Amino acid sequence: MVTKKSFAGLIIILSAFAFIAASKFDVFFEIKKNFTIFSDVFTEVSLRYVDEVEPGQLINTGIDAMLEMLDPYTVLIPEDRNQEMDIITKGKYAGVGLEISLQRGEIVVIAAIEGYSADKKGVKTGDSIIEIAGIPTSELSDNDIEAQLYGEPGSVLEIKVKRFGVSEPISFSLERERIDVKSVPFAGFIDEKNGTVYIQLLQFSQNCAVEVRDALLELNNKQAIKNVIFDVRNNPGGLLDEAVSILELFLPSGLEVVRIKGRLLDNNQVFLTRVAPIFPDVNLIVLQNEGSASASEILAGALQDLDRALIVGERSFGKGLVQTIRPISYNNALKITSSRYFIPSGRSIQSLKYSHLERNEVSRIPDSVRQKFTTKNGRTVFDGTGIDPDVILEDKNPDLLEIALLKDSHYFFFANEYVAKNDTITEKTLKSKAFPEFKDYLKKQNFTYKTNSDRNIDELMHQFDSNQDISVLLNSLKSKVEDEKIARFDSLSNYIQNQLFVELLTRYTEKKDFYPYILKRDSLTLKAIALLSDSKSFRSRLQATK
Repeated sequence: MVTKKSFAGLIIILSAFAFIAASKFDVFFEIKKNFTIFSDVFTEVSLRYVDEVEPGQLINTGIDAMLEMLDPYTVLIPEDRNQEMDIITKGKYAGVGLEISLQRGEIVVIAAIEGYSADKKGVKTGDSIIEIAGIPTSELSDNDIEAQLYGEPGSVLEIKVKRFGVSEPISFSLERERIDVKSVPFAGFIDEKNGTVYIQLLQFSQNCAVEVRDALLELNNKQAIKNVIFDVRNNPGGLLDEAVSILELFLPSGLEVVRIKGRLLDNNQVFLTRVAPIFPDVNLIVLQNEGSASASEILAGALQDLDRALIVGERSFGKGLVQTIRPISYNNALKITSSRYFIPSGRSIQSLKYSHLERNEVSRIPDSVRQKFTTKNGRTVFDGTGIDPDVILEDKNPDLLEIALLKDSHYFFFANEYVAKNDTITEKTLKSKAFPEFKDYLKKQNFTYKTNSDRNIDELMHQFDSNQDISVLLNSLKSKVEDEKIARFDSLSNYIQNQLFVELLTRYTEKKDFYPYILKRDSLTLKAIALLSDSKSFRSRLQATK
């Protein structure tokens, strides 16, 4: 029997379905209508424009313009860039094992990855690649060079390099092979007395959680681990599943560590820890900076919200948007933002708002509208800016001298010369030999850098170039500024020697051997060691203040 009340309810339900159906119809109609208009315009321009046009370029420009209205993470991935996605997601690619960079207009080798073709054949850090597959690198674009370095496993790549101290170019035949990019370049004890382990995590690629687990288990077999320092500085993120698997090493099973919410129900998911932890009681610290993003922030944020770790360093980047890869025609793919991350307290880590109405319009979420949340123990945390550290310790901003030495690659190119003449480097020879030679090298390079004082003096000299008296005064002032710059070099000698020693060590030792040297001088690592030295004090920081 249908009553008036049930009949009215039926009408409401049918009306709701009708509304949803109409909404979907409107969306599909808008898609079809506007696609037809776009197709007509594209066809007319391609066939009738006064000058000949490239149809593919027109389409790509239109696609890029459309996606720019969304966010910087929604992008078209052409077929020739699929290799990049394999590196990001799987941590694997087929290549010759070279890390390269453009410095002073040259394609230089930053590192030959240990155990792969370039390393085994003798390519060295500092080599300048002058020819690839018979083509001078000066005639190749960045994409061309990348396409040549990657390829089918087993294929051969011919390169020629220029090496300082060797008069003739050196030729290498390198075999492309499957290369596993390590997510954990170093893990080791840095304070054995207190059982403190440091582990660096470069990215969240496939199997990185296994790398982390295996490294910790191996160290724990040597000595019981009491404290772990995770370093995710400048880690851009990667696979969410890998971050969850790392969290499972330290958190009880059945805990929610992150959830994602999107417009479609298919994009909604809750991630729970699924297994018993291997290290349930170790003290944890996460080192982060403004370059820590996405999965790095999930790791840090979940540990913070569950009061399982202290976060030390700078505020993180604030990327709380989730991307999925959608295959499309002709082996292309669309990386599209499909949902948002929310960590255990319920807060979002996204720090920027992207307007879908105005092209490239971006705004930072103001502090006045940030929402307050609480951690498991009742500590106050906020959304809208990434992850705020529990202990703020910012890396100092480099001054103009430090920037100039790095920007012009002076450490790198001096190291090329030094290695060609010397078989080894020690801290003693660094001070007695390498550093003085570096100063001489800079003089030969006519090294200088502009300060704000230099710019102000140059501007005044331009204004008063006809006034001889003022010009004399300004030249005298300029000379004093130069004296100050020389004094500044001497005052920064310890910093410069450290930078120089690290660059030289990369030529004489494997990476794992110079990490201990770097970490002994790293302010964030030293702060973390100090915080972990008193377990009772450390754990009290994870409690809410009364």
